[in-house]
Amino acid sequence: MKIKINWGTSIVIAFVLFISFIMYFVLKVQSDSKYDNELVVDEYYKHDVHFQDEMVRIQNAHDLKEKPVIIVGSNGVTVSFPAVFSPKDIKGTVALYRASNKKFDFQVPLAFTDLASLSIPKDKFVGGEWYINMEWKYNGKAYLTKQKIYIK
Repeated sequence: MKIKINWGTSIVIAFVLFISFIMYFVLKVQSDSKYDNELVVDEYYKHDVHFQDEMVRIQNAHDLKEKPVIIVGSNGVTVSFPAVFSPKDIKGTVALYRASNKKFDFQVPLAFTDLASLSIPKDKFVGGEWYINMEWKYNGKAYLTKQKIYIK
């Protein structure tokens, strides 16, 4: 006995197989924690409302003649302000974001003694790509410095 399959039946079988293939991958990505897609910022839409203010602070930092420097070294990350800044007048935080996993995110206050330099030890980091948002105020003016770094 020979089974005949016409072209219409073949197209339906191909569609069913294709949809099954796509559904398998959709379910796999949704159920496997390895494929978590977290937002870099919680409450993204609330954050978006303040976008213009953020752009002003970024422009303030960009307009500085001497800018703070973020250096990635073998011991960790160092944030250094130029000598023109008085260390006691700098207030703010350094927020470090790991886009792939929110549980590694942390913040460090900008607290200086005599030198306007802050060191963050390497053991606080997991290797990979990090985003640094340094929000700070100096003489009543707000600044925002953003940088992407890679930790080995």
